[in-house]
Formats: sequence, structure tokens, C-alpha cells
Amino acid sequence: MNRNSVYQISARQILLLAFASALIAVGATVLIYNFGKLWLAKTDSNVAMAEETPHGITDPSAVTDEQNNIEVYKSISPGVAFINTTSISQDWFGNEQEGKGNGSGSVIDANGDILTNYHVIEGAQRLTVSFGGDKVYPARVIGGDPDTDLAVIKIDPPATGLTVVPLGDSDKLTVGQKVLAIGNPFGLDRTLTTGVISGLQRPIRARNGRPIDAAIQTDASINPGNSGGPLLDKFGRMIGINSQILSPAGGSVGVGFAVPVNIAKRVVPQLIQFGEVKRPKLGASLPSIEQLKAQRSDIRLPVDQGLLVYQLMPGGSADRAGLKGVSTDGSIGDIILSAEGQKLNDIDDLYRLLDRKSIGETVNFEVYRGGRTITVPVRLLAAPQTTRRVQ
Repeated sequence: MNRNSVYQISARQILLLAFASALIAVGATVLIYNFGKLWLAKTDSNVAMAEETPHGITDPSAVTDEQNNIEVYKSISPGVAFINTTSISQDWFGNEQEGKGNGSGSVIDANGDILTNYHVIEGAQRLTVSFGGDKVYPARVIGGDPDTDLAVIKIDPPATGLTVVPLGDSDKLTVGQKVLAIGNPFGLDRTLTTGVISGLQRPIRARNGRPIDAAIQTDASINPGNSGGPLLDKFGRMIGINSQILSPAGGSVGVGFAVPVNIAKRVVPQLIQFGEVKRPKLGASLPSIEQLKAQRSDIRLPVDQGLLVYQLMPGGSADRAGLKGVSTDGSIGDIILSAEGQKLNDIDDLYRLLDRKSIGETVNFEVYRGGRTITVPVRLLAAPQTTRRVQ
């Protein structure tokens, strides 16, 4: 009697595999709630972010570099927000402790919407904004996206109006071109620093571990407090949102990173309309084969690379498509190998795939099952609502 080859593991190994998967969850093994296509709303979101060249800036080729710096600063700095945050926590004895922080932001429309980093406002119970001088505006969170480290807060615009920071095009940047950063390092409001683009397509990670591809690297001085402020080109157009520095001591050493503004163009309309970014999810716990083998060399697996379907979220995309997880009798279920010609060796690979997809689309996954490779079409479903609003 012919018998199909079935790979199995012992009950003890199942427990070890579960433990390993839990550890991997910190980085690569997570329910794929936060990964996917930056889904663009089809309806009008009443977002009118300015993209024209700002007034008051002369053609940079017709003036000195110093004069260009002066003009960009005079034109744009009134639209750069100084954001102060207050958070309340309790110690072991139940006593309330007040924490304060600050960061930067950019006014992106006349309605009072301000773009900043998610980590600037994360966990804050109170927000205030100032633009220099003594006037302070109370602010509220409109939406946040920890996956791209972007957030939108809002103030009631004054009768005199606001200076809007226009948006550039981060897909047209070149290494070596001049950039300017305006922000509030160490609480010093509306500070200008200059430099060049030192590199492009730099991979960085948000605080939740999600990869942010294609970040802009600059040597313009960026310090704590600059987070959320604009990285500008010589025409005064925002090309990035200053987000991270690489520094052993915590200060600027000339290696800073900005989230490309074209990511913000995709994210911001959803943050304003929905308060979050609506992304498709796969709905499965997917440790990589390489990591499992590295942690447990005695685990017998039929392939060397791919994503093991370990656990399924009931009703999720993977579950509805019929993908199979590890069973209670020890049988290993499906291993996702690739999709649309792209190998999927880790969670980052899956994210990059889903980043090009929208909710409702169908993706054909190549799956190893029962000794052979099959194609499983998966219709991508929406992620649950997770954004916590701060009033």
C-alpha cells in the first residue's frame, strides 16, 4: 500500500515550537495585523495638502547658498510646529507620575492638520502646539500609524491662518542634493540645520519592529526634539519627516533618517478620514523556517526556506483560503514558499508583498503541502481597527 510522506513532530516538539514561535513574535512572528498595502480610500477625504513651491523663495540658482537658507527658513519655519506632550502613569504604589516630551511637526493644510511622528505623540494624554512666541494651542490626535511612524494631530486654526508646508516628491531625490531640517532639538524651537542627502533606500524600523523601506539618510544635524519635523529641499518643499538618528551616545553624529514624504502622501488621507491606515492582513502566525531551524536543529522540516503556517486566526484571510496550520497530532501543515514570483523567507518579505496590495485583492501563494507544491489563492481582508485616539 502506497503511503504519502507526512512530516510529523512529537508533542514535546510542538510545545517547543510554540515557545519558539512566541519568542519570534517580538520580531518576525506576529499576527499580520499591521502589514500590508497602504490602502487608498476611493472616496474624497477632504485633504488638500499643498504641493506647490512656496512663496518668498527665489530660484536657488539665482542666489547664494546662504540666501537660499535664509529664504527657506523665513518662508517655512512659521509652519513648523513645536509639539509638547504630557502623559500620566502610575507607580507601584498607585501614585500618579507626569511625564513630558516634545517634538516637531509640519502644518499640512489650512484646517489645522499637523503631520508628525507617531512616537512623538504615542501614549500622550495632553498635547499642545506652538509656533514661536507665547501663543499655545491645544491639540488632539486625529490618527496614528505605528507601522510608518506617522501621525496627524489637529489644532483649531487661528483667524490669521496658518503657514502650510508644501510637499515635494521623495521619488525624485538624488544623493548629494542639498537638504534643510527645521525642528525643535532639545526644546530649542524652530532650529535650522543644513546638509545633503547621504543615502537613499535605507531600511529602518519603526518602534513596533515593522520595516520602513526607502528611508532618506542625511547628514543634516538631527537631535531629540527634531522628530516629526520636515526635511526640506532647496525650494522649501518637504521631502521627508525626520524620524531617527544613528548615534551611540544619543546625539547627532551626522547619520539621520527621514520617512519619505511619498509614504506620508499615502498614509495621511486615511489618518484624517479613518484615524488609522486600513491594511490587508493574512491573519496567521508565520515563523520563518530558517529561524526555527536555527533555534531547534532537531526539528525535522521538509524545506529550507519559507514561512511555516503555525496558527490561523479564525475567519482571517489565510483561514478562509484554506491554509493549514500545525495540527494537534503533530502534523506540520502548510509552508508558504512564494507569491507572484517573490520568495517569502521572512515576515519582511511578506510585508513588502502585501504593501503592493489592496484590501479585496487576491494573491496566489505557492505553498508546500503534503510533499508537493500547490497554488492557494488568498483574498486579502481588512485588518481590525487598532488605532487608539488621544483626545
